[in-house]
Amino acid sequence: MGIIIKPVVTEKMTLLGDKLHRYGFIVQKSANKLQIKKAVEEIYGVEVTEVNTMNYAGKSKSRFTKAGLLTGRSNSYKKAIITVAEGETIDFYSNI
Repeated sequence: MGIIIKPVVTEKMTLLGDKLHRYGFIVQKSANKLQIKKAVEEIYGVEVTEVNTMNYAGKSKSRFTKAGLLTGRSNSYKKAIITVAEGETIDFYSNI
């Protein structure tokens, strides 16, 4: 898969896909918009009209348990929102 790590399949992204033809993907941090556009067009065979990206920073998390205070960190990642041309869709469940 290279640049695209995995699709984002949530209720919010499903509604955006149905109404606005927008789909979300977790991508490599070093990927730019042109590389993401090319990768989506090659993998899914659709025409991409717009690419929006956002970087999420990792956060420190802690919780209290019987064993004491457990601390950890969530991963940082980059998310891309892809808008495809009118009349085209991406079906994430076709390979199942």
